[in-house]
Amino acid sequence: MAELSKSLQSHLPPSPPQTTTSSSRISLSNQIHNPSSLSCQFGGSTMLIKLRGFENGDDDDDKIGRRSTMGMVRRCSGCVGGGFTDFRMTTGFFGQDCNVLYHICIFNFRVLSETRASLPPRGWNSYDSFCWTISEEEFLQNAQLVSQKLHSHGYEYAVVDYLWYRKLVPGAYVDSLGYDVIDEWGRMIPDSGRWPSSKGGKGFSEVAKKVHDMGLKFGFHVMRGISTQAVNANTPILDVTTGKAYVESGKIWHAKDIGIKERACGWMKNGFMSVNTTLGAGRAFLRSLYHQYAEWDVDFVKHDCVFGEDLQLDEITVVSGVLKELNRTILYSLSPGTSATPAMAKQVAPLVNMYRVTGDDWDTWGDVATHFDVSRDFAAASMIGGKGLLGNSWPDLDMLPLGWLTDAGANVGPHRNSSLSPDEQKTQMTLWSMARSPLMFGGDMRKLDDTTYGLITNPILLEINSFSSNNKEFPYITSTNEFQLLEQDPKIQIRGPHKVRASEKLVVGLSSCHVPEAKGWFSRMLDSNLEQICWRWRSRSKKAEPFCLYKTEAFLQSDEDVEYSEKYRGKLHLHASNREGFCFDTSSKRKLTSKERKRASFSPCRLDANQMWELNNNGTLMNSYSGSCASIKVMKANAGPGGVRSWIATGKKGEVYLAYFNLNPTRTVISTTVSSLSKAFPTINFGSCSCKEVWSGKDYGSLRHSLSASVDSHGSALFILTCT
Repeated sequence: MAELSKSLQSHLPPSPPQTTTSSSRISLSNQIHNPSSLSCQFGGSTMLIKLRGFENGDDDDDKIGRRSTMGMVRRCSGCVGGGFTDFRMTTGFFGQDCNVLYHICIFNFRVLSETRASLPPRGWNSYDSFCWTISEEEFLQNAQLVSQKLHSHGYEYAVVDYLWYRKLVPGAYVDSLGYDVIDEWGRMIPDSGRWPSSKGGKGFSEVAKKVHDMGLKFGFHVMRGISTQAVNANTPILDVTTGKAYVESGKIWHAKDIGIKERACGWMKNGFMSVNTTLGAGRAFLRSLYHQYAEWDVDFVKHDCVFGEDLQLDEITVVSGVLKELNRTILYSLSPGTSATPAMAKQVAPLVNMYRVTGDDWDTWGDVATHFDVSRDFAAASMIGGKGLLGNSWPDLDMLPLGWLTDAGANVGPHRNSSLSPDEQKTQMTLWSMARSPLMFGGDMRKLDDTTYGLITNPILLEINSFSSNNKEFPYITSTNEFQLLEQDPKIQIRGPHKVRASEKLVVGLSSCHVPEAKGWFSRMLDSNLEQICWRWRSRSKKAEPFCLYKTEAFLQSDEDVEYSEKYRGKLHLHASNREGFCFDTSSKRKLTSKERKRASFSPCRLDANQMWELNNNGTLMNSYSGSCASIKVMKANAGPGGVRSWIATGKKGEVYLAYFNLNPTRTVISTTVSSLSKAFPTINFGSCSCKEVWSGKDYGSLRHSLSASVDSHGSALFILTCT
């Protein structure tokens, strides 16, 4: 009880006013991790305090899946004599004893009876924006903004990523040796140069207090086992039960006795190695780590290099057991999950609360696209929201690399925008939400732009992420890209086909006019009325035809368009076929740097500078507005993911969420039918559904026979089906 009181005094809200004192004895009437009541003796009287869970929160809280601590205080209830219902309102009568009960009530909610990770965890992590270099000041600045801007949307964790114990000095980098700060027991402690509040043996306790005062929860990243530096120093092992060096069989145990050098972390070989968990000393070392974290009032631990290709099931098992013993809720996360499979995860998921199922996800389309297969597999294995450590566990698709970022492994902080296009960012956020992945935003909060903010706080996506069910990939879709649509039209005459080898494909894009792939365009006449603009490419096939677009002069439709005649004189409209309804455009009204490459597309022809092109003498095809040039890239046919995907889920009010994803390099029409939807959910009458699309805001009206949408390259469509 003394330990409980000490814990309460260290981090719970202030006590109500004290008016009287008396001796009391308080005991839990159920198991420590799920008490149902408290029995309190006041002199010769006994009071039974019944601890209830949450009543339904208000709609706003319910939508984001988070409920406030103060809400719990209002709902704690008990009975004695005539009874009372609110500890705050009765402290004058029960005095000091009710101070204790008040704290016990909150403690019960925050530490003991709370189901861990009942919803996918949500928060902010420093890695994508600071790599390992973040300082205390930078972290607290970001945490404050998370509290102000994201907490009301359910983002509750502020997490310091790796190497917070490494000195930021010349020579220090991700896998450097000898720059880490350890205590006398070989445990990592914060670098006081970057974390000044840690001086005097305080560790992260001061930072945690400040984060808690913001209404957030505090977490950090740890590595597997023990550091190479501790092993080289051969530090003694702490026995937390005695506060002294661990002794077994008359021997004082040290780091060299437990470190397994042959099991060094594969991607940080100079940094950390596994400990021998068959030894009491090995288990004692791990126990000393997590007891220290609890003393620092940590709420979240991200454990690295123990899962996926780096699987260390023995260490995960020991750590999970230690976390069960602690009188503090610490959410247990594993990272990364390179090559993770559902079969592997079934051993681990019950021991943790979230676990990465991919390698690191950065801001490239290739990284995003790799998540479709793995998320499908974990959903099919019923792993989403499965049994976890004292609660639930969630397959984790990794952080959201959006906003203002740094680079992987860099020794510098944020300095660039995310490389993902707006469509790719929506696709990522939509997939993460449909798969109910934890949402950990990685961008620098100090430069959070309105677009990124709107995306990561989109209420529909957060509703899906928190409360949807039956989430799974939906395979009953068909697709046709724009070129196929045009060529299937019997009115279109395709002259001069541009076929390529099965092992090669051409991707039309936009780039600087100075790069080699922008040159090679020429004009050729098919007959007196039909001209093409073509690009000559070097294929391994001698029979390869040039890639061609059909040319027309920009068409002026009325007298009021005459003013544009001079502006667009000599400019061209380009078409995929001899049908003139769809024109080649840039899809982006901005100039590109020399290193950038954007996708091009076809859209209905109009008098827009985005669709005006000029063939130059140097073989470049330049867009009138952006100044960028059309370019062709030859790729292997199997290079990178492609195709279309779809996910489906049900909402808590009976609605159906359906997402289309276009992984192709060109705009694609994706379709499904009412009968196909019924295969996913046979009990729903899809013939009575109304349909709206989230990103466009389009109301599709009543769903009759099919549902089709033209989806931009790497983009997504998200439908809400309301059925009666």
